[in-house]
Amino acid sequence: MTAAERVWDAGGAILPLDPGAPVDVVRRLLGELRPHAVVDAGGEQIRGDGVAVDADVAVVIATSGSTGEPKGAELSWAALAASSTATEQRLGRDPADSWLSCLPWQHIGGLQVWLRARAARQPVEVLSTFDVERVAGSSATLVSLVPTQLTRLLSAGVDLRRFRVVLLGGAAAPAALLDRAQQAGVRVVTTYGMSETCGGCVYDGRPLADVEVDTDVQGGRIRLRGPMLMNGYRLRPDLTAAALVDGWLRTEDLGAFDGEHLTVHGRADDVIVTGGENVAAGVVADALAAHPDVTDAAVVGVPDAEWGERVVAVVVAGTRAPTLASLRSWVADRAGRSAAPRGLVVVEQIPRLTSGKPDRLAVRALAQSSAGSVGYGSQSAEPPSAS
Repeated sequence: MTAAERVWDAGGAILPLDPGAPVDVVRRLLGELRPHAVVDAGGEQIRGDGVAVDADVAVVIATSGSTGEPKGAELSWAALAASSTATEQRLGRDPADSWLSCLPWQHIGGLQVWLRARAARQPVEVLSTFDVERVAGSSATLVSLVPTQLTRLLSAGVDLRRFRVVLLGGAAAPAALLDRAQQAGVRVVTTYGMSETCGGCVYDGRPLADVEVDTDVQGGRIRLRGPMLMNGYRLRPDLTAAALVDGWLRTEDLGAFDGEHLTVHGRADDVIVTGGENVAAGVVADALAAHPDVTDAAVVGVPDAEWGERVVAVVVAGTRAPTLASLRSWVADRAGRSAAPRGLVVVEQIPRLTSGKPDRLAVRALAQSSAGSVGYGSQSAEPPSAS
């Protein structure tokens, strides 16, 4: 992070990019976010025709452009500090604490590991790529992972009990994975948040200090308020006005909050309208992940002449492959008949972005490739790696 510190010392802000991203993706990001300067891996400035940021902005995080136009969340030093302080208050502080960084720094989850360690003057061990053996040999006491990484570590038999806390975020964690970690004696703390909130702001369903949670009366859209919110979207006042209303961030997620605990049901744009019924894809995915023959699942809707949209399950099988009939019955009992999948694709791994979230475009492509009511295929995906 030497280059980043040089920028900060000069009063600027950083826009971390994925060095492994396709050229067209990088060009699109640069065109939308218009940085004042672009610096290559060797520290050489290769472009300088963009727009400066406000003085209090420290970081611009590019949100995923996999399903729409890319946006840049502008995060201030005050927001980042509030996030770090709230995390430390919730997790507690041990003088011997040190962090292990094995998430990509172009995502807020990876960058926050380094920023938290920097704020607390704690050591941080950085892995340039995710490596099971190096995680196993780390002396750190705190680590932030996504579900795919935790799954691979547990499958490899890595003893994670020596980590005082394993923060788990980036994507919804299957209940079976959390049970598996608990049985292995791992202290996992699930996190919910996003780039717009400087990362996780709800831990194990409970808001961090000074974080307010609410849901819209109509539709159950999750709203968040607190000192960790972004300033807005870079160069997009229209998107900022739609997202930040009366001090609240109106997220793209659906959920329920009972005053103490937040339950996330999935993204608002993941609602599948099938046979005139609204089905939350996240609720179906959670139900599928609890099936004894399923270790991971994603759910999408695909066009259907009869139903409007057909609910399709893309799953990773356990010791035996599940049948569509068994999954339909299982989901119907837990989420209603309209939520029962009408298509099934069995894969080796759910395609995921480097942030750990399911790659929705890739999952939808798999679902659309299924023939008839059930399709079988294979799909491999590498785990997220730091850059």
